[in-house]
Amino acid sequence: MNYKPSRRAVALEYGKRKAPVMTAKGQGEAAQLIIEEAKKQGIHIAEDPQLVALLGQLELNEEIPESLYVAVSIILSWVYWLKGMEPGDEQGIDNNKV
Repeated sequence: MNYKPSRRAVALEYGKRKAPVMTAKGQGEAAQLIIEEAKKQGIHIAEDPQLVALLGQLELNEEIPESLYVAVSIILSWVYWLKGMEPGDEQGIDNNKV
């Protein structure tokens, strides 16, 4: 019998508050719905099970803790790079789509 862990997903919003905020989280079918909606919205998806596990401990609408700033900033830097952005460009974008 093969054990396959259930897929988990989180969604963060960045730019409206001091730190990124947990806006959605789910496991299994709920995770799949979060991922599908992100794809429909053109939002880039990073896969990091360890980071998702840590972020999944947060409550909805909770800012990420300072201990996760570096890990989340690496993901945000990757997304900005994929979008062809440079430092300072974030002021002219819709951060809900990062």
